[in-house]
Amino acid sequence: MILELADIRIKTGASDAFEKNVQIALATIFPKSKGFLGHEFRRCIETPDRYVLMLRWETLENHTVDFRGSDLFTQWRSLVGEFFAQPPHVEHFSDTSSG
Repeated sequence: MILELADIRIKTGASDAFEKNVQIALATIFPKSKGFLGHEFRRCIETPDRYVLMLRWETLENHTVDFRGSDLFTQWRSLVGEFFAQPPHVEHFSDTSSG
């Protein structure tokens, strides 16, 4: 399992519309994606225009190739792209637990 962590900064005053559109995507777009396993979506308390979106994928390629190369990615960006104050910082993490 791969955890994608997206650190997202949005334009000031856009939180209500941004959160609504992310919820739409989480309910309708991501579940259609190959290898998508689940998500968490959090808003920063200290910096209200900052969010963390954590998406779980079966493999790294499910995000970087399958999702990013699909029409679903275009749909995602059309819902949320206008709210970004800067491009999201995205990294991927593997599980290090054993046993």
